[in-house]
Amino acid sequence: MSCRHCSSNQLVQFLDLGFAPPSNAYLSQEDLAKPEKYFPLRVSVCMRCWLVQTEDHAEAEELFTPEYAYFSGMSSTWVRHVATYVEQMVELLSLTQKSFVIEVASNDGHLLQNFVSKAIPCLGIEPTKSTADASRRVDVPVIEEFFGRKLGAELAQDDLKADLVIGNNVFAHVPDVNDFTAGLKLVLKTGGTITLEFPHLQELIEHVQFDTIYHEHFSYLSLFTVSRIFAQHDLRIWHAERLPTHGGSLRVYGCHSDDPREASKEYEEILNDEKRHGLQEIEVYLEFQNKAEKIKNDLLFYLLEKKRQGQTVVAYGAAAKGNTLLNFAGVKTDLISRVYDAAPSKQGKFLPGSHIRIFPPDTFRDSGDDHVLILPWNISEEVIAQLDELTSRKMTYVKAIPHLVAESRERE
Repeated sequence: MSCRHCSSNQLVQFLDLGFAPPSNAYLSQEDLAKPEKYFPLRVSVCMRCWLVQTEDHAEAEELFTPEYAYFSGMSSTWVRHVATYVEQMVELLSLTQKSFVIEVASNDGHLLQNFVSKAIPCLGIEPTKSTADASRRVDVPVIEEFFGRKLGAELAQDDLKADLVIGNNVFAHVPDVNDFTAGLKLVLKTGGTITLEFPHLQELIEHVQFDTIYHEHFSYLSLFTVSRIFAQHDLRIWHAERLPTHGGSLRVYGCHSDDPREASKEYEEILNDEKRHGLQEIEVYLEFQNKAEKIKNDLLFYLLEKKRQGQTVVAYGAAAKGNTLLNFAGVKTDLISRVYDAAPSKQGKFLPGSHIRIFPPDTFRDSGDDHVLILPWNISEEVIAQLDELTSRKMTYVKAIPHLVAESRERE
């Protein structure tokens, strides 16, 4: 395998999470009687451009199926985040009813519906039928295709270039970052802005967030590497900012390379901080496997101890990151009996690999559970507030990453 961006063969594998099914491939009762497809989950870093990337095993079409079950709008934290983003962009870029906005990987339309309500013309691009249909139900126009150079050229030919091109948590999901970036270039108006949000590699490394690694994520991104990718396609980044979402993300602001906007102080500061944290040195990556295995072992010890004590442990959040953690640790239904999730698209199904059944949160009220492992730890406060409303008994909330924390709470 050569590097996805620069084609170098200077790849160094630094993490092996074993074999796992795609993290969003939830199973029906009937699926449990069929063979389940597993792929190696291994991660390497390119020593030329420092792009962190998974091995090539699964095709995008196998991962993002018509029944894709991830709906971004199910998280109230995320819905507030994107509503705030829209207000910021309208003010910063002076967007009006004469502007045009494109969102790539628009999912269920939860972001673009904010532009629709302001009568700002917009278009979503979303390859999965389940979420594209949800977009149409909230009056968001959507093209049901994968995005890249070909679609970008077609949109440009139809005079559908955008003042703002949005890509939230999609850049890591594309197998060909060069083709995708070439598409961004083609649909961007002169003077237009691209914003991309993605989990920050620096946070992943520093806080051992190996659970954000799964097959749907082909790349793990630093500002340094994204700047290189943009430059290759006659684009550049002029601003970047840190965000708390997904355990620590970056939002980058891109433009055409000849745009007069100057690079911001924040952009330079983040670049320098990445270098100080060793993201362009191999040593920091080679320490990662042992740290991930310690988290796995600590979680298994906790689960086995509670089982020995006769206490029940359940999980909350049928999130992709949770499936990476559970499958790496080899957790099955003997250690975690059930998982709760608010997404109707997941309820009644089973987690891939572990085959733990997914229940609606309302059933938590009378379950008598003792411990809840919060799998989407990045929204733990939202989860705890939701579950506190459903029970008055003593409850222990557990997070495994970046290290095991168990907090007992008893409501009066």
